[in-house]
Amino acid sequence: MSDNKNLRNANRAKKDEFYTQLEDIEKELRHYKQHFKGKTVLCNCDDPRVSNFFTYFSHHFESLGLKKLITSCYKNQDIDLFSQNSSDKAVYLEYTGDKNGNKIPDREEIEVKPLHDNGDFRSNECKELLKQADIVVTNPPFSLFREYLQQIIDFDKKFLIIGNLNAVSYKECFKLIKDNKMWLGASIHSGDRKFGVPDDYPLNAATCGIDDKGQRFIRVKGVRWFTNMDYKERHEDLPLYKKYSETDYPKFDYYNAINIDATADIPCDYDGLMGVPISFLDRYNPEQFEIVDGIGRYSMLTGPTEETKGKYLTKVNDKPKFARIIIRRK
Repeated sequence: MSDNKNLRNANRAKKDEFYTQLEDIEKELRHYKQHFKGKTVLCNCDDPRVSNFFTYFSHHFESLGLKKLITSCYKNQDIDLFSQNSSDKAVYLEYTGDKNGNKIPDREEIEVKPLHDNGDFRSNECKELLKQADIVVTNPPFSLFREYLQQIIDFDKKFLIIGNLNAVSYKECFKLIKDNKMWLGASIHSGDRKFGVPDDYPLNAATCGIDDKGQRFIRVKGVRWFTNMDYKERHEDLPLYKKYSETDYPKFDYYNAINIDATADIPCDYDGLMGVPISFLDRYNPEQFEIVDGIGRYSMLTGPTEETKGKYLTKVNDKPKFARIIIRRK
């Protein structure tokens, strides 16, 4: 039974093994440079042989003014990054900057250290690495996003991580967003994103391919950055042009708020509760709006209750809408 469970977990982890494109990392990280001076950065879901997070931070170590870079990865990686010798040992790397003046992270400047456990971010060894970090930046397994986020919250760390927009509807995640303790990043607001995948990843012609370097990739919809590091763009007001009317903005059947199908349709003259799409969070300014609740079948804050049992809170004229964030203008 245990062996079967481990096999299922391994297969799930393999399907989650997506490698973030360097271009996407660069576009997002440029909004946070002021946060990194004198800090230790941990990338704890990253095989540094293929991780563009390691590439970015090691090559920008001096310009960001970092103190230390630590990366760790799951077992079955190469302990010698510059050879083809395979090993079933998990490793972590420490880099403390350029020593020979060539502005490049050379082999002799990167310290490779073995881990006794398997390199899982939940292991005690990796938790000790987490304690050293000031900021965590990585692409955690999507299937473990909730557990991963809870760990870095418990350790009170600054973070910038990639996840699916649907994670907003998780009770734990939504409460962080409502309380202004987590928000969406600056650079990804729509469309799909390209991620590298292992060589043995099964490809679907509709969503996958092989690039000109022979690297397999998959396109994933609804991807967002999640962070608790501030950036100036999130404090820009969303322009509002539409006027409210009862005809254009019907109320939900079981929730006292008007339904709005697109962020651009938020009326400029309505002061009551409004249900907007989750993608509103791409433009959310905490000085302009207050988040009150989130609804789907039930409230994202309270879950099902006796009062809401059997109801679908996003129904309008008996037709359910996708999940909505309940907001009001400040």
